Amino acid sequence: MIYKIAVGGIHIESSTFTPYISGDKDFMIRRGQEIIDSHPYMEKFKDKVEIIPLVHARALPGGVVSEDFYDKWETEFLDKLSKAKSEGLDGVLFDIHGAMSVQNKMDAEGELAVKIRQIVGDEVIISTTMDLHGNISDDLFSSSNLLTCYRTAPHVDQLITRERAFNNMIDILEGRFMEVYKAKVDIPILLPGEKTSTEVEPGKSLYNMLDDICEEESIIDAAIWMGFPWADQPRCHGSVVVTGSDEKVVNEKIEILSKAFWDYKDSFEFIGPTDNMKNSIEEAIKSSKKPFFISDTGDNPGAGGAGDMVIILRELLRYQESGMLNKKILVASIKDHESIELIYDTNDKSVELKLGGKIDPTFGGPVNIIVNVENYFEDIMAGRCALVSYGNIWIIITENRYQYGSKEAFVKAGIKKFSDFDIIVVKMGYLEPDLSKASKGWVMALTPGAVNQDLVNMKFNHRIKPLFPFEKDFEPNLDVMIEKTF
Repeated sequence: MIYKIAVGGIHIESSTFTPYISGDKDFMIRRGQEIIDSHPYMEKFKDKVEIIPLVHARALPGGVVSEDFYDKWETEFLDKLSKAKSEGLDGVLFDIHGAMSVQNKMDAEGELAVKIRQIVGDEVIISTTMDLHGNISDDLFSSSNLLTCYRTAPHVDQLITRERAFNNMIDILEGRFMEVYKAKVDIPILLPGEKTSTEVEPGKSLYNMLDDICEEESIIDAAIWMGFPWADQPRCHGSVVVTGSDEKVVNEKIEILSKAFWDYKDSFEFIGPTDNMKNSIEEAIKSSKKPFFISDTGDNPGAGGAGDMVIILRELLRYQESGMLNKKILVASIKDHESIELIYDTNDKSVELKLGGKIDPTFGGPVNIIVNVENYFEDIMAGRCALVSYGNIWIIITENRYQYGSKEAFVKAGIKKFSDFDIIVVKMGYLEPDLSKASKGWVMALTPGAVNQDLVNMKFNHRIKPLFPFEKDFEPNLDVMIEKTF
């Protein structure tokens, strides 16, 4: 028998604490063969599965998605799904992040999942694959037959997770499990991403429990979501989901897993050294280690930050102008479309810029600076870019929001070796693997911004209560929501 499987979705983290609106220019759209090619493991199923590509949109984490863009995308997605259903459909691989916010929606993915279920009916399997920093609302849970998410942070198992979601669906279609139960527990914990690494404790031990649980013959999948901390929505909190063929075992395993999650709550710490901005800069300047990385955590575009804040750059310029800076520094990067326009239009070696600070001027606005243009280059995601210098401070300026997390990206910018710089400022939390490997010293600067690590002092109006660490002395409600999905 040939199973017809529709594949599509939308993937973005959206901070509701930034004025930036994510729209057409932020998303990479895949259709047709491009979707199939992005799931190479499907080749193994070519004799038993017909893949029906819908549409998939993916963007760097950003702000709330514009209603106009989302409505156009959703219309195309649902129209193609309706056509697929009319021609016969067995399953849907719903490929999402889980932390998307859309203008005038409080639960974007949950609402979409409900619409998918209404179109395909109860007999079609919906297998949802997600980021572990996504959110599981009741609507998303009830509309999906199967749910799973990454088991690593930093994320190195994205493709493995999608393949697992696909395999689980095929197992159901082929009748390996005659009855299937899924269970969810909402965990009233919300932590910044830089406290939820699976490479250190307690995340390492917590996520290792999944392998042990999945060794049970009747268990199909077990997953832990940390939730997305920079969206002011009731669904943003931890969740645990266990799926299997034995209702009693599913209930038993999810109770063990959810209790362990809650019991670890006080043990989650930042994955690396942290300090305020001023102390972080002073530590880097005084250090003999080279290169020394500073993570500008509050403006991390990889979590939804604007990517154009210049508060660290402004402080470095102050040091330089006072004669207190004798090290070569790289700032990677500042998103500024207007500055890129000026650099490319003038084509001069020396350009006067009002750099950065335009998306959210409440953090000090642009810096006025005359720079020397060292390199022009382009990137499929970052757009037109330039490497510029001001004395011994070098800056990568990008047309679009972009996170410099790989060696390849730096090489494209004209940076041959990390060790050519004493200090490298990057807009992220924990260092990505290439940077971590190159780093001789590192500190996460707890800077303000749309993805501020200091959650407790950010203004939330819609979060659930009680919620750790906003409230600490309470007994959690860890009731199990369990449903027979087949």
